[in-house]
Amino acid sequence: MGEGRWRRFAGTWWRSIAVWAVSTVTMLVLAGILPDFQLQSDNGDSATRIAVTAALGAGAFGILSALVWPLLVRALLLVPALVLGLVVFFLNGGLLLFALALVPDGRGEANPETAVVVAAVMSAVASATGGALAVRDDDAYRRRLYRLADRRRRRGSAGAGPSTPGTVFLQLDGVGHDVLRDAVDRGVMPTVGAWLGAGTHRLTPWRTDWSSQTGASQLGILHGSNYDVPAFRWYEKDTREIQVSNRPTSAAELQRRAIEHTGDGGLLTLDGASRGNLFSGGAEQVALVLSVAARRGKENRSRAGYFAYFSDPANAVRTALSFVAEVGREIGQSTRARLTRRRPRVGRGGLYPFIRAFATVVERDVVVAAVIGDMLAGRNAVYADLVAYDEVAHHSGPVSRDAEKVLARLDRSLALLAKVAEHAPRPYRIVVLSDHGQSPGETFRARYGLGLQDLVRAGCGPPVPRRARRTHSGAEARAAVRAALRRPVEEGGEKHRPASRRSEPIVLASGNLGLVSFPDVPHRMSKEEIDARHPALLTTLANHPGIGFLLVRSEEHGAVVLGARGAEIPLADLDGRPGPLADFGAHAADAVRRTDSFPHTADIMVNSWYDPAEGEVLAFEEQIGSHGGLGGAQGHPFLLAPEAFSPPVAKGVELVGAQQVHHVLRRWLREGSGPQVPLDKSRHEPAPDASFTAATVTPQDDSA
Repeated sequence: MGEGRWRRFAGTWWRSIAVWAVSTVTMLVLAGILPDFQLQSDNGDSATRIAVTAALGAGAFGILSALVWPLLVRALLLVPALVLGLVVFFLNGGLLLFALALVPDGRGEANPETAVVVAAVMSAVASATGGALAVRDDDAYRRRLYRLADRRRRRGSAGAGPSTPGTVFLQLDGVGHDVLRDAVDRGVMPTVGAWLGAGTHRLTPWRTDWSSQTGASQLGILHGSNYDVPAFRWYEKDTREIQVSNRPTSAAELQRRAIEHTGDGGLLTLDGASRGNLFSGGAEQVALVLSVAARRGKENRSRAGYFAYFSDPANAVRTALSFVAEVGREIGQSTRARLTRRRPRVGRGGLYPFIRAFATVVERDVVVAAVIGDMLAGRNAVYADLVAYDEVAHHSGPVSRDAEKVLARLDRSLALLAKVAEHAPRPYRIVVLSDHGQSPGETFRARYGLGLQDLVRAGCGPPVPRRARRTHSGAEARAAVRAALRRPVEEGGEKHRPASRRSEPIVLASGNLGLVSFPDVPHRMSKEEIDARHPALLTTLANHPGIGFLLVRSEEHGAVVLGARGAEIPLADLDGRPGPLADFGAHAADAVRRTDSFPHTADIMVNSWYDPAEGEVLAFEEQIGSHGGLGGAQGHPFLLAPEAFSPPVAKGVELVGAQQVHHVLRRWLREGSGPQVPLDKSRHEPAPDASFTAATVTPQDDSA
């Protein structure tokens, strides 16, 4: 055995012995505190004998945790991921009871409920101790993370990685450019601030399409095309289905269409990994990806990341405790908002505290661990989505104190990944970006006492449209929860078969963007046809103070934009003219014009009112921070990249649209690793992620 290998071997055993010793002391302390946990016979034992018993129990528990725990988790692959997060406590307690039963003469004894507590504390202490000791040695820290991140790799394969740099793309869902800039200025995100202050990174704003939401933006970023994605949810007359971006079957179909449109698999086709996204981006390694979650059978490994992460009991215990703390934090914050009568405000009861905790704790921990595993495996390109801020901002507001705390925790995740990059087998460049921002404001219903569907009813007359209903907020996080629970992420009424020749319209909402479709008419209805059927509808919508503008198709003028007081301007004539789009910015006409060209654009596209002075919009969903249409910060995300990359656009040129962001990111991958070979669309099929196993990392402090 060479000197270097012997030194590594000795270091590993030294740390193992240190963890064993700390676990032994922990067990002794717990035995002195908990009345139902003992390490001695009924007649009493000497201190030495008790110490030996604790050492044997701690050693047996450590060995069982290392050997048996991963097998138990694998045996529970059919159990929903969130349920597994709760079951881990009881499984861990069972392992401790079994370990105590192995102690000679029956000196180890504990009640089942006490065993659960003892096992949880010991796992957390052992994990923290091992991590603290390993951090002191850079090589050991790297080896430890690598082993936990990819246990199926042979030890001999952990040699030097490629000399060319890999790239990690981290999407901070919903964080607008101005929100990030303000958080840096106020010291909320010191890691990002350090990058910008040192000049190592360049911050660039970019502008979304009309549909400023994750489905359109991420599809364009990862697959190079978001053509025919008019909103987050929309009705398609040819298939008579409602497409919903965060529904697995819809995500799979949208990805298929994008691949067909562009002719290649996506941004991540060359040794890429997709983590926590709606779409795969052509990656061979996928986990927690919604477009893959629609599959059935063994080939569906989209949820494998949860089980890989929870295969370490210390991970499970730490995340479960943070989950409970986050639920309590949300209940406290929402109670305070009600007591102080904060406005605007939306309901935050029911299951929302658990959905928020999932997004801000479970999803974050699992995705960050997955990225660590990819970096330490030396993969070429990784794209991961963290939805925590977006979920909290929907309900608390994009500039609220609640959302600010989430930004601080996300910044700590960036710091952790930057540190891991120092120990990866190849150099890594970290790119941070967002898919959209969020615009504040009251809900349409709170401002006027009625929803968009009610306004459509007023224009059409009774009966109430059967497909008009309140839509769920927090779409990305809610979909991730339902996928983790193995429940279908389907919205009721996904298919509409008109029962009569004059079926009522389908009314759908995507943030502050509304869509009205008449399902019994096979083509996109013209303004003249709508007026003939419902003479008051367009006038009612256009003149309402909560509506900014409408887009409809005219038989005489083509696409026209309608506004208050009878304003009707052909879309082709809007450039440089005052009109309903004047408050929405110079490029609003281009965004509307592009959406008008989509085959599945609704009969009536409705954008809410926008106040350019305050940056506020009125969401048609129950959200006080919203996105999905035009108006304010929702359309201005950011791109933060190392200066080593070429500038995303020339000086003085604006970066417009998710498809252009895709081309920038693809160019950067070429700069780092040479030409990317597009994947033949006929051969593209993401493979099961057999090698992915999440890493145990130093826990983030979620108590702040």
